[in-house]
Amino acid sequence: MTLRVALIALGVLHGVSAKAQALQCRVPSQIAAPALPRPDGPRRVLPISGYTLALTWSPEYCRARRDRPANALQCGGQMGRFGFVLHGLWPESTPGTWPQWCAITPVPAPAVRGALCLTPSTDLIAHEWAKHGSCMARSPGGYFRAGGALVQSLRFPDMARLSRQPGLTAGDLRRALIRGTASLRPGMIRIKANPRGWLEEMHICYGKDFMPAPCMDRGADDGEALKIWRGA
Repeated sequence: MTLRVALIALGVLHGVSAKAQALQCRVPSQIAAPALPRPDGPRRVLPISGYTLALTWSPEYCRARRDRPANALQCGGQMGRFGFVLHGLWPESTPGTWPQWCAITPVPAPAVRGALCLTPSTDLIAHEWAKHGSCMARSPGGYFRAGGALVQSLRFPDMARLSRQPGLTAGDLRRALIRGTASLRPGMIRIKANPRGWLEEMHICYGKDFMPAPCMDRGADDGEALKIWRGA
């Protein structure tokens, strides 16, 4: 078992500091505490069989949301500009089910600040901890350190260069990521595009031991045309 012995048996690693795929990240001196999220489903405490690391392609996310106050940290430029950002680390159970909303507790201010360069939204940080993290980690800090360790284990391709590739496909993106991250295989990468064919998210699937594993659903097929928005 590697990845620092499965993130030190989900303790979940101390001293890990990670950023999203950001050109720079400046955490504001004042951060408002996020409100407790409202559950969007029932509480489910289930055994964990694996994990999904969900990464949002920030330029596409911000494309139509830049002017919304709730997205100011991620899209307004005050913290910097982002590529892939951490949407969440999601525990999975049996096919089609997952644990959720195990404990709706607040995220302490130090954990919020520590996670902002990975997930530049205080509301999303609070939501992901309450819905997913509380079912797999002992503390919000440990949960976000786990996500950060997995993000740091990936070597992202040059997305600006890839976006200009003629005839780009989902398979091209998978192969580009695999070239930098040798532990991955095509079946371990789920690519999600919107109905217009623009990249929205990329998911990496892991087993219970935090080692990359095949995804049940790969999203876009390798031959499917893909567009990548680079931002203004």
